[in-house]
Amino acid sequence: MQFGVNFFIWAANFTREHIPLLPRIKEQGFDGVELPMFGREGFPAGDIRRALESNGLQATACCVIPQGMSLFDENPATRSKAVQHVRDIIALNAEIGSKIAAGPIYSPVGFLPGRRRTAEEWSRAIDSYRELCPALDEYGVTLCIEPLNRFETFFLNTAADGAALCDAVGHPRVGLLIDTFHSNIEEKDVAAAYRTAGRRLKHVHTCENDRGIPGSGHIEWPAVFAALGDIGYDGWLTIESFGFNIPEIAAAAAIWRDLAPSPEAIAFDGLRFLKQGWQSRSKS
Repeated sequence: MQFGVNFFIWAANFTREHIPLLPRIKEQGFDGVELPMFGREGFPAGDIRRALESNGLQATACCVIPQGMSLFDENPATRSKAVQHVRDIIALNAEIGSKIAAGPIYSPVGFLPGRRRTAEEWSRAIDSYRELCPALDEYGVTLCIEPLNRFETFFLNTAADGAALCDAVGHPRVGLLIDTFHSNIEEKDVAAAYRTAGRRLKHVHTCENDRGIPGSGHIEWPAVFAALGDIGYDGWLTIESFGFNIPEIAAAAAIWRDLAPSPEAIAFDGLRFLKQGWQSRSKS
């Protein structure tokens, strides 16, 4: 198992000025860092890759669809623009050495048209993902599609729907990211969501129910660890939370209070909890 941390703990974007944080992340025991990746502009891919390698860290990337696009838009030109955005992100992942492009990669976070997903939207999304499969093979990157809670998307909310989507696309590099935070809202049983994902599970976000320190809330971690073990998952356990003192992050994630003594405590205390919990499961 590999343990990662999303850089949203420290900043909304990763730039050259953040490179000095990498040694501290490594010293605390993380295997890698998940970097916000919204596009090529201003993203110093070469410098990032060299810095990661020099610090013995791997990378994954969290990715989104920009406003005004979606992979299921009824307008072919808009849909094509979204496909090209994701294709560019896949190539950028390869440039930094990341093999995981993860996130709600279908429509912008917060896009809520006030109705259910249609069969036509579902079909168009499948076609768009299939268009991306050659790029995934070319660059050796896996697309990890993330269901979000109902307050952030109408398109994909549950592990069951995510599994159905992956099965419909039918490519080994198209899988799921299941996040304990969103699952805690949408699933009847968080651990069961991981079993539902099964072989399609390619990435895991380990978040407390309030985005605070893993282990400090009511997520049933022993059951989650047991489920991951049962399905043979051996990828990333990545802590995703947010720097609640960073205005643009706090606003985007609707964080209106301190979640922990400091944002770093979520990462560093959470890592110790996750490692201990996973090791305890392995010994049981």
